[in-house]
Amino acid sequence: MSELPPCPQCKSAYTYEDRGLCVCPECGHEWSKNAATAENAAATADGPKVWKDANGTVLQDGDSVVIVKDLKVRGASGALKVGTKVRNIRLVDGDHDIDCKIDGFGAMQLKSEFVRKAT
Repeated sequence: MSELPPCPQCKSAYTYEDRGLCVCPECGHEWSKNAATAENAAATADGPKVWKDANGTVLQDGDSVVIVKDLKVRGASGALKVGTKVRNIRLVDGDHDIDCKIDGFGAMQLKSEFVRKAT
């Protein structure tokens, strides 16, 4: 029995084959097996993940960034204001892809779409 690829949309491993198509029972997505193998090959050929800021500039570990939008912080009395500078960021995989320490707030995770690289 051949191993079916995971769903390209929701990454579910519970795919099955129906009338020549691969089907995901969790999200209902259907795709051809040929398209899935080509898509997986393209994904592995891309190389390492690249993180970009709100302006599309590539970020790296150790960069300094500036917050471009007021961000409400759960559990804190205030918000992070526009223009707050964050030094020495660390890039991680996940939804919030920047780990950092902010003066007055402490350790925090930010999304790269809400920062720009500091000049």
